[in-house]
Amino acid sequence: MSTSPLSTAQAARVAIATRLDEIRKDAGITGHELAQRCGWHKSKASRIARARTTPSDDDIRAWCRACDAEELAADLIAASRTAESMYLQWRQIHRDGMRRVHERTVPLYERTTHFRVYASNVVPGMVQTGDYATGLLRSITDFQGTPDDVAAAVQARLNRSRVVHEGNHRFALLLEETVLYYRVCDNAAMAGQLRYLLQVMSRPNVSLGIIPFTARRTVWPLEAFYAFDGAQVAVETLTAEVNITAPGEIQTYFKAFAELSRIAVHGTDARACITKAIDAFC
Repeated sequence: MSTSPLSTAQAARVAIATRLDEIRKDAGITGHELAQRCGWHKSKASRIARARTTPSDDDIRAWCRACDAEELAADLIAASRTAESMYLQWRQIHRDGMRRVHERTVPLYERTTHFRVYASNVVPGMVQTGDYATGLLRSITDFQGTPDDVAAAVQARLNRSRVVHEGNHRFALLLEETVLYYRVCDNAAMAGQLRYLLQVMSRPNVSLGIIPFTARRTVWPLEAFYAFDGAQVAVETLTAEVNITAPGEIQTYFKAFAELSRIAVHGTDARACITKAIDAFC
């Protein structure tokens, strides 16, 4: 049975509470002893352990310190901060259309120096052409039934994409070969998009790899994800965007990216994959 974003967020809060209680048990102290060490009312530790009270950053630090496990605090704090907003439903994000979400993420794109992007479904947004983006955003708007601001959203996406050509930004992009063939716009626009990929991959700040149909998989095809330096990974699902900030989870995505990069082709072989796809649309 599928779960809603709200129930999944609650599950994340319970997971944090459970982990904190495991840390207490591993330390061999009771909840009452932990509360005393932290200077809390005796019931506070119990409420946190049962996910009745959401712990603050300072609460988590104090809990880990009391259990001689301070090295675990950073991951737990990051997970706790994310639990309430980790699943952002697309309907909520796009409730006023798509232009604003593009504009709101401009600062994130501008401050990111190293992008790692894995695309299993569509060409990554920062290297989309206007025609390709129009076809894609039109489909999203129609599917979600959200306000139609496609033209403005496309322009906002193109404005945000200036980071590819301006400033000090590096891009490591991995595309499943299937992405080159998914028709999200007409044939002429698809061919134009693929030709633009050939142009972009010649830039010194862009590394573009293609994972061939025939590649021997050491990592199975995953959901698309965007990593912004080591600070955040945005994972896209059908119904929601998942924003991950826990250092341990980010490292797992980096590990997957490294493995996917290893089975991808780059340079001349990647160009050959793209050129072959162009021929299919001409």
